[in-house]
Amino acid sequence: MKPFTRSIVDLFDGKKRYLIPLYQRQYAWPIAQLELLWEDIERAVDRLNTDRTTLTPHFMGAIVISQVKTFGKQVQAYEIIDGQQRLTTFQILLSALRDVANEFGSAYGAEIQDYLLNSGVMETPAVERYKLWPSLTDRRAFVSLIDPSADPSEIEAAVIDEASYVRRSTEAHAYFLQRVRNHVLPDDGEYEEHRLERLFEALKEGLAVVSIELEGGDDPQTIFETLNSRGVELTPGDLMRNFIFQRAKGLGQSAGSLNIDKLYAMHWLPLDGSFWQTPASRGRLFRPRLVWMLTDHLSMHLADLVSVDGLFDTYRKWVLTQHPFASTEDELKAISATAAIERRLFEQSKDDALGQFGGFAEAFDVSTAMPLVIYLANTISDEMALADALASLKSYILRRDVCGLTTKNYNRFFVGTVQWLRKAEGDIAANLREYLSGRTSDIDRWPDDAEFRNGWLGRDQYKNARQPRLRLIFEGIEQRKRSLLNEDIEIRSALTIEHIMPQSWRDNWPVSQIEGEIDILGTVDTEIARSMCINKMGNLTLLTHSLNASVSNGPFDVKMPAVRAHSSLALNRELGAYQSWDEEAVAERGLTLFKVARLVWGAPDRPEGAIPAGSGSGMAYAAGLPPIGTECSFRYADKVWNGLIIEGGMRIESLDGLASTFTAASRMVTGTSRNGWMDWRLRLPGTAADLLADEWRQGLPAMAN
Repeated sequence: MKPFTRSIVDLFDGKKRYLIPLYQRQYAWPIAQLELLWEDIERAVDRLNTDRTTLTPHFMGAIVISQVKTFGKQVQAYEIIDGQQRLTTFQILLSALRDVANEFGSAYGAEIQDYLLNSGVMETPAVERYKLWPSLTDRRAFVSLIDPSADPSEIEAAVIDEASYVRRSTEAHAYFLQRVRNHVLPDDGEYEEHRLERLFEALKEGLAVVSIELEGGDDPQTIFETLNSRGVELTPGDLMRNFIFQRAKGLGQSAGSLNIDKLYAMHWLPLDGSFWQTPASRGRLFRPRLVWMLTDHLSMHLADLVSVDGLFDTYRKWVLTQHPFASTEDELKAISATAAIERRLFEQSKDDALGQFGGFAEAFDVSTAMPLVIYLANTISDEMALADALASLKSYILRRDVCGLTTKNYNRFFVGTVQWLRKAEGDIAANLREYLSGRTSDIDRWPDDAEFRNGWLGRDQYKNARQPRLRLIFEGIEQRKRSLLNEDIEIRSALTIEHIMPQSWRDNWPVSQIEGEIDILGTVDTEIARSMCINKMGNLTLLTHSLNASVSNGPFDVKMPAVRAHSSLALNRELGAYQSWDEEAVAERGLTLFKVARLVWGAPDRPEGAIPAGSGSGMAYAAGLPPIGTECSFRYADKVWNGLIIEGGMRIESLDGLASTFTAASRMVTGTSRNGWMDWRLRLPGTAADLLADEWRQGLPAMAN
């Protein structure tokens, strides 16, 4: 390395060019940093005014450059390794100083112009005349500042998002223009030439940088990473971009631009647009979409966990030790492929299987599945097969969520699935379904229909944080119902979740009186049963807009007509069949919804109940009934009525239909409303014990969930 101390002005003295590679991030200095620089300039001016003999240059950091081979009429050029933010700022400052000088007819206007533009013989004058040649995203704005008479369209086409916001370079120029004007126009408003002269002298004598010129054996990437001076903090995306492109060296230049710029323009320029710089949340973390994409990309390739904070270090180690790509171009192609997939996930188009999964993942907060999804999309070329694989994954996640199974192991499970799929042979979508179906423990099991039914009917599903998931579930059921009715109607309004029987039910939805002997315990027991049904699936529906509070909490004859009015939804048309709404109706409708849900989010490929004992599969008590196969008996009117728990409810000997609850079973036998928990006696499968249904219920920890 050859270090030299240069003043701000000396950096641009003579016929030379500084080339900012396209892979360097765009100009990013905010006003706060410009103010710090201006304070340094004012201090240098003060020293010149008080005692110029004591003036020593104020050190402002370092720049690192590497000479580019030039031939013939090409202007001597340097590639900027580090310090492009400072050099760009210095050029913008000089252009503002020149513009004020020209505004007031000062000779310094022409003097400063020589530090902004080259003159004389050049191979490509339209490009080589600029002392600094910025990256593509800043080029048009920068050229307009340095040479207002130039036509930027003749140099470069407008890039993505060009008109969507003001470039930082334009903001910086306006800031310096105002500062310089204020400086040369004191309180009386009269222009003072000597004040402009002092400003230029301060730049020439009072402020300096160390210019480090690399030689053949120097590693530019190592120097870039270790230099730390006044500047904007580098993101993992900045570090990865520089690491990748610094290794693609020795490509030279043509037509006044670096050849490496072509690789950048093809593969990384789109990633520097506003779409990928937009922050997105995962859990409690907010990062640019680019950072999430790169994290998923690396995690997919490694089939291992990658932290956002350790992204760059992990990527660098992987590339330098494993050499996974034959060339930098192959490395960039791999990133571009992941970006194309993840963009579809972020955009969430309902007409695209990947877009649908993106919306699903957001609703269920399962960004941990993204490395697996990227692997599937990268390796499954057929869109129908990819849709099948994603359907299996969605069913796996949704059924576990409804059943209340843990998500704590998801991050390791999904990257582990990538590793397993890489080793498997044959159809990837089929292999994924086989792998997920074979999981049997609580931390990774894909619930079968029996377990799914338990969770669907028995667990409270409504919580505020779960509303996006519930909307997605009910929208899925709605679409399925429409397809069965051959309806093709798109609902464009924002759908909301509504309780049919309101959460505040006690004022307007009292429990029915139970015939026979009533005691305090029976009344409390009935009210508990009602409270337990409020947040179940059967008591929820979708509306095209929210009801006002008085209707939402109103009595049945007010609430139900308001709900039925949303008849554009197939979910609500069927509610017209109900003349009353109670726990029994909730259980009945829940079961009806479940029968659709089990088709939308299909079961794993394994025999039902084929999981370890104690896992909860094969149980029916979620709807208020014990395990399938339980024998039931009820003595009424000098007769013993026998029942058997089967899939879908209790079948009672000599009676038609199924009872979904013990209360419903008692009503089928007696024709009256009774507390069924106190009527039926049970004999569970594999046991000789005889117990009251209420005694069985008291021993169920799951019923409180």
